[in-house]
Amino acid sequence: MNVLILGSGGREHALAWKIAQSPKLKKLFVAPGNAGTLGCATNIQLNTEDFQAVKKVVVENSIELVVVGPEVPLVAGIHDFFLSESVLRNITVIGPTLNGAMLEGSKDFAKKFMVKYNIPTAAYSSFTADSLNEGLAFLTKLNPPYVLKADGLAAGKGVLILDKMTEAQSELKEMLSGKFGKAGNTVVIEEFLSGIECSVFVLTDGKDYLILPEAKDYKRIGEGDTGLNTGGMGAVSPVPFADKEFMDKVEKRIVIPTIEGLKKEGIAYKGFIFLGLIKVNGEPMVIEYNARMGDPETEVVMPRIKNDFLEVLIACGKGELKGQNIITDERAVCTIMMVAGGYPGEYKKGDRISGLDAISDSIVFHAGTKLSGNEVVTNGGRVLAVSSYGKNLAEALEKSKMNVEKIVFEGRNWRRDIGYEFL
Repeated sequence: MNVLILGSGGREHALAWKIAQSPKLKKLFVAPGNAGTLGCATNIQLNTEDFQAVKKVVVENSIELVVVGPEVPLVAGIHDFFLSESVLRNITVIGPTLNGAMLEGSKDFAKKFMVKYNIPTAAYSSFTADSLNEGLAFLTKLNPPYVLKADGLAAGKGVLILDKMTEAQSELKEMLSGKFGKAGNTVVIEEFLSGIECSVFVLTDGKDYLILPEAKDYKRIGEGDTGLNTGGMGAVSPVPFADKEFMDKVEKRIVIPTIEGLKKEGIAYKGFIFLGLIKVNGEPMVIEYNARMGDPETEVVMPRIKNDFLEVLIACGKGELKGQNIITDERAVCTIMMVAGGYPGEYKKGDRISGLDAISDSIVFHAGTKLSGNEVVTNGGRVLAVSSYGKNLAEALEKSKMNVEKIVFEGRNWRRDIGYEFL
């Protein structure tokens, strides 16, 4: 089978690395990919939001299965585009149609869905420019900190957690005045939940589902979870507090009602559902849904899946997940993300990366890299994800740290405390 993965980050490299191991694979393509995906696939330069260009690649390369990595093409309706084109209609797309992608594409839609199907989440209310005064008044009824979320996709920057009422009211005005463009036409204001977070990943064919290994990622740039938010500075799996009792609650109270709710809404969902969870007083609650795998969580989840993942994806496309299972590696995996100097603010691209050939006992997933001549150079804020196995998280972390030290590029930065609260 010929497979195409859309995307260019660490998530897509990890998916490519895993799918490339399948005996069912004939040829693997990644578009646009990066310097790392070249090691296990053929890269094709294209804009994943240009659906006509995607169509051309799919037809020319006899692609039978497409895995959509990032959220933007999903929320733009790429699966619907495939269904509308006679030449693409029978190709398996792993990723929901537009109505399913609204779980990520609209926070207001997701909150209404959770309330309707009794899925535990924070209390909230939504406001537009026309109801600004009601929004300002609603803030006065809440205790700090105040959580403001732009309704639409805002490149991971649309969620604000603010300690002061005056700041929250000022930000609400700015958001509803166009700070995040159309993404902020509606703003969701939530109660703040205090607890510890983790990510749970579900693959569903619309009828049945599989729960993949859970993970915890680290969003802040600074050690001890300080400083600005990023796309993710590292991840660990398994998550020590996500024991059988907790995961049974997640399945019963969140996964099953989510799948059943999608069915009742008439949403034919084939793909991943990312559950951003928080454990509050021992109970799981949903912070957010995503309609795809997380990054850098994929870089710890894929190494822990022992069976043929392409076989599982094929079954998902056929609506035959019921007979499938996930065989999980008992070992821990820790990922440390190496980022460019200045990230998540201004950063440079094009810096030469050395030391990749010195890595042993770790897997290096490329996130923001490209080939320049014969050299691998930086091409993004998050550059490389170094993932390692260990008999426990401490051993996995030590291996990743040891190998991160060997990789050199100008201004490199990383967190040395990934998994710190479990060590």
